[in-house]
Amino acid sequence: MPKLTVTSEVWPLRTAFKISRGAKTQAEVVVVTLDDGEFSGRGECVPYARYGESIDQVIADIKAQADALERGMTRAELQNAMKAGAARNAVDCAYWDLEAKRFGRRVWDLPGLETPAPEGLVTAETLSLDTPDAMREAAKKAASAPLLKLKLNGENVLESVRAVREGAPTSRLIVDANEAWSIELLRDIGAELDALGVEMIEQPLPAGSDDGLVDIDCPVLLCADESVHTVADIPRLARLYDMINIKIDKTGGLTGALELADAALEAGMQLMVGCMVGTSLAMAPAMVVAAKARIVDLDGPLWMAKDRENGIEFTKGVMALPDVNLWG
Repeated sequence: MPKLTVTSEVWPLRTAFKISRGAKTQAEVVVVTLDDGEFSGRGECVPYARYGESIDQVIADIKAQADALERGMTRAELQNAMKAGAARNAVDCAYWDLEAKRFGRRVWDLPGLETPAPEGLVTAETLSLDTPDAMREAAKKAASAPLLKLKLNGENVLESVRAVREGAPTSRLIVDANEAWSIELLRDIGAELDALGVEMIEQPLPAGSDDGLVDIDCPVLLCADESVHTVADIPRLARLYDMINIKIDKTGGLTGALELADAALEAGMQLMVGCMVGTSLAMAPAMVVAAKARIVDLDGPLWMAKDRENGIEFTKGVMALPDVNLWG
């Protein structure tokens, strides 16, 4: 039976990561290891204050399952033993990694998964919230990226998007409001964002206050992020959004992410797969579900001052398969 180890780690960022809710200069993560004496599996999660999570609480929640895990609790049983969120994510992903190593296969080749290898995934590269002039300069430096994601708030939205378009005239663009817009602003700028080539708007309105989207005729795809966590959210969101952003820290792991992806597709929604700011160990499991997605946003390691050993390789916005020594 696997032995549980759980630790916290701090990874400095190469520069501040700024969104509408604030800025961060380091990634604080929790890493779980499950070791059966022959093989070991790892999982990383990023506790997120927006969802009431903290490093200490996540570690406590994981440690509370130590006896059950060491008695042989299965990954399926884990889904009921822990609620969706960062803590379960780290344990669930460690289970997947351990299973793959026991089978001697990559995760996407495990029996019953029927998921294509996540080869050649084009990931968005994120431009932090800043002044339009600063975002133009950042866009110039990232102009070779095939897909750019702009972090915005409710101020200078069109000016910022125009500036980025000037700086990166050929890159595809998506924008993320992180709940900072009003429905009036969305109505006013949707058509112009479309004209500027913006393909998707992520979480324009606050979660729980987005019912008004049912009456919006926006020419740009609308994507739920903070509003979506699990399969239970899909019936309501399918009336409001075109797409959902699946993050394994919200779904409670790869198991929940795959279930959420299937439910969204069945409801006629499109998929985006995103991430919190973490190392390659957090991105690798998300790549499995990202093989089904229209938009992938897994650039967390690019924000690290230094990524962990055997980190994922990024070449002009394209992610290489995760090294077997990293995960899966």
